[in-house]
Amino acid sequence: MADRIDGKAFAAALRARTADHAARFHEQAGRKAGLAVILVGDDPASDVYVTSKHRATREAGMESFEHRLSAETTQDQLLDLVHKLNGDPNVDGILCQLPLPGHLDADAVVQAIDPDKDVDGLTVTNAGRLLSGLPGIVPCTPLGCDMMIADRLGSDLSGKTALVIGRSNLFGKPMGQLLLQRNATVTQAHSRTSDLPAEARRADILVVAVGRPEMVRGDWVKPGALVIDVGINRIEAPERGEGKTRLVGDVAFAEAEQVASAITPVPGGVGPMTIACLLRNTVTAAYRRQRLAVPEDL
Repeated sequence: MADRIDGKAFAAALRARTADHAARFHEQAGRKAGLAVILVGDDPASDVYVTSKHRATREAGMESFEHRLSAETTQDQLLDLVHKLNGDPNVDGILCQLPLPGHLDADAVVQAIDPDKDVDGLTVTNAGRLLSGLPGIVPCTPLGCDMMIADRLGSDLSGKTALVIGRSNLFGKPMGQLLLQRNATVTQAHSRTSDLPAEARRADILVVAVGRPEMVRGDWVKPGALVIDVGINRIEAPERGEGKTRLVGDVAFAEAEQVASAITPVPGGVGPMTIACLLRNTVTAAYRRQRLAVPEDL
């Protein structure tokens, strides 16, 4: 039976360290680290995410700057706000909540963010820094997964084989790069990979981010493998009553738990790490922008 990786506890510890370093930054810089979040329109899910980020930022002892814009906001108006925030010395991180209304070019907005304030790690500059092994800002979810993997297996993964199922710019590609930097032998799989179950059975580290409920079955998992399930899927749960639903990952948890050495549950695994890493990235950006040494345990 696999150990269940407690993402809530791991994230709480990271948030506590981040808050400590945010307080030290305040002492050294004479100001608080600041995160600006832009929300365009009234998407209910996005509103929940922005509210939770605002609360978490304040709890960590940082400044939270919310910019809520109407759904009729134009591309030029949105870009003007991004440029204003780029030049604001009190703002260390900028996050534009996605998705944007259909008439807006999300990629153009993201690429307009100052790479040193790009706490989502989505600009091509930060992607290039990661690929080149240079200091930059790493997307929050793969960063959180990387931390949990290192906590379980150590910082050096030499001799370990890793399979990342998924090749998105947001998660799959940066995850593969992070594993390469730790000396794992990495395979990047996707929808066109031939015999995906066979590839998975060779992996000491299996990271899954495909958005398909319970796609990876227990017999795909190598005995003793570490399984990181990034998927969050809502499916019908008639056993809970009419119209009820439940959350599941991309891995068939009950099956994989019998085979793996450790596994992240859904919910309560990878999910809590995303906001924790957003806070961490903001404080890291603040230290760098202020020309202060970034604490080693961030």
